[in-house]
Amino acid sequence: MTNPYTAPIPPAPRPPDTRPLRKRVLVWVGGVALFVVGVGIGATGEDGQQPAGDEAKPATTVTATRTATPEPAPTVTETVKAKAKPRPTVTVTRSAAAKAADDGDAGSGGSSGDTGGQDSSGTCSIVSSAGNCYSAGQFCRNSDHGATTSTASGRTIKCASRSGSWRWTYS
Repeated sequence: MTNPYTAPIPPAPRPPDTRPLRKRVLVWVGGVALFVVGVGIGATGEDGQQPAGDEAKPATTVTATRTATPEPAPTVTETVKAKAKPRPTVTVTRSAAAKAADDGDAGSGGSSGDTGGQDSSGTCSIVSSAGNCYSAGQFCRNSDHGATTSTASGRTIKCASRSGSWRWTYS
């Protein structure tokens, strides 16, 4: 443990350069020599002047040739009507449970199997590829976007876009 009342220990001094002196001098000599050679090459130019010649140069002859090109013929296009692909038909059926006539018995409190007017028979109009009824939270097929069906228990669900994906949700 260190004493908090003492000054910190200064860092160790930098070690001396381990390269020999001759290698360090060679780097400087090489750099200066390269600089002198560059100055010498740049100074030997003739300032962009060309020597005047006594010889006559032949004149250049330009020959232009024009060839006639035929104009393009009209293009014939045939229009084909695309036939619409048959899509699966979505049929939505709703069954309403018939309410039993109330005989005025205040103690009965209604039937115990009442599901709020929804069919609890387990039939669903849209089924998965495996033949099972969908439940809320499952992904929808592309052909089911916006469709409504019921779960196996009879609750109504709808295929809606939620958070960037299409899922069956309670409607």
